Amino acid sequence: MQRIANPPGIHPPFGNYAHGIGIEARSRLVMTSGQLGISKNGAIPQDCEAQAELCFDAIEAILAGAGLELDHLVHLRAYVTAREHFPAYMAVRDRRLGGREIASTLLVVGGFTRPEFLVEIEALAAAPADA
Repeated sequence: MQRIANPPGIHPPFGNYAHGIGIEARSRLVMTSGQLGISKNGAIPQDCEAQAELCFDAIEAILAGAGLELDHLVHLRAYVTAREHFPAYMAVRDRRLGGREIASTLLVVGGFTRPEFLVEIEALAAAPADA
């Protein structure tokens, strides 16, 4: 259903992601809002890795509510507050995706609604329309 697009005529991806993903027509799409690293009870870990885990937990729960899984992800857009958070975020992303390549964007931003937030992740998933 999904086709990775890493054409040979452009620079290869800098990490474990694809430059593009093809999605079949008549697919069911689920897009999440940006998810922050906050637990159900309101606790916010102090490190980016733990916050990224909570972001992925939330994305996984949202997808499950729609009958999808992390395997259906086709694009992630992540925001971190400093370059030094890249490795922690990418380690969580790569582990949670099982090494699977999807389209991915990672940006450094000046901050979020509360200063203790270090990472925010949006997701797009696609599944066959009958899934």
